[in-house]
Amino acid sequence: MKIVAILSQKGGSGKTTLTLNLAVAAGKAGKSVAVIDLDPQASSAGWKDSRPGDSPYVLPLPHARLPQALQAAKEGGADLMFIDTAPHTETPALAAAKAADLILIPTRPGILDIRAIGTSAELAKLAGKPAYVVLNAMPVRAPQIMADATAAVGVHGLPVAPVVIQQRAAYSHALTAGKTAQEFEPEGKAAEETVQLYNWLCSVLPKT
Repeated sequence: MKIVAILSQKGGSGKTTLTLNLAVAAGKAGKSVAVIDLDPQASSAGWKDSRPGDSPYVLPLPHARLPQALQAAKEGGADLMFIDTAPHTETPALAAAKAADLILIPTRPGILDIRAIGTSAELAKLAGKPAYVVLNAMPVRAPQIMADATAAVGVHGLPVAPVVIQQRAAYSHALTAGKTAQEFEPEGKAAEETVQLYNWLCSVLPKT
C-alpha cells in the first residue's frame, strides 16, 4: 500500500479538493483507494456523506489513531491511501508526513500563499520524505503568473509538479454535488488535469 499525504499549513490551499479528485481518479484507474481525514472540520467526510456508493472510503479520525487506521487499510487490501490534513496543526501534519511515502503540498499562486509553504516544507524535511508542490487554482492562460509562482516556490527547495491545476468552476460545482471533476464533466479540462496529475503521481511514487 502506498500512502500520499496532502499537507499545507495555510488554509484555503485546496487540500481537500486535491485529495478527493486524486482518490476518485485512483478508483477509476482500478485501485482500491481510501482517504483518511485528519481535519477536525471533516470536509472530506462531509463530501462522502453527500455521495452514494462506497467508493472512495473516507475515514475521519484523530491523528493519534493514524497508525492503527493505516494498518487496518493495509490488511484490508488497500492499494493507495490519501491523508487529508488540517491547516495550522503541525503535530498531526508531521504524523501524516512520517507515515507517507510521498507528500503533496498544494498552494495557490499568490506570493503570500507561496511564502506560507515554508512550514510544510520543513515538516517534509523532518519526515525525510519526498515532497512536491502542486500549483493550484492557477488563473487560466496566465503563463507569467505560473512562471513567477514556480520561481517563488524554488526558494523552498522543493520541486513543482509538472501538472498545474487551473482555476475552474467544475471543481467546486462537483464537490457540491458529491462528485469530483472527473465525474461532473468527464470530458472537461478539469477532469483532464486530474487524470494527468494522478498519472504523474503514480510515476513518482516510490516503487518499494
